[in-house]
Amino acid sequence: MACSSSDNAEISQISPIESAGLHSNEFAVLVDVRTVAEWNNQHIPGAIHIPMADLKSRMNELKSFEGKQLIMHCAVGGRSSTAVEILQKAGFTNVSNMNGGIVAWQKAKLPVE
Repeated sequence: MACSSSDNAEISQISPIESAGLHSNEFAVLVDVRTVAEWNNQHIPGAIHIPMADLKSRMNELKSFEGKQLIMHCAVGGRSSTAVEILQKAGFTNVSNMNGGIVAWQKAKLPVE
């Protein structure tokens, strides 16, 4: 995904290691925006699945996690960056993009199922 540097500055980036720590301590919710096929192939344990195509229609589900950081992820970070922008425009403030997506998660030797 092509982004200008000013667009990137508005999107909070978080590493897979930081994401794992926040998620395991229940300070954050991992949201996977990949397709159903990608999710079924493998996903991060405990993540919730809201495909990009369904994000706008399922935003109310994310409001139930108020008070926790929402960490969006996809395969490598492009779709999830777009998801962060969509959520920010909808008024979500505590939302970040997991830098490098599930590919970086696996490179960090973190678990998938």
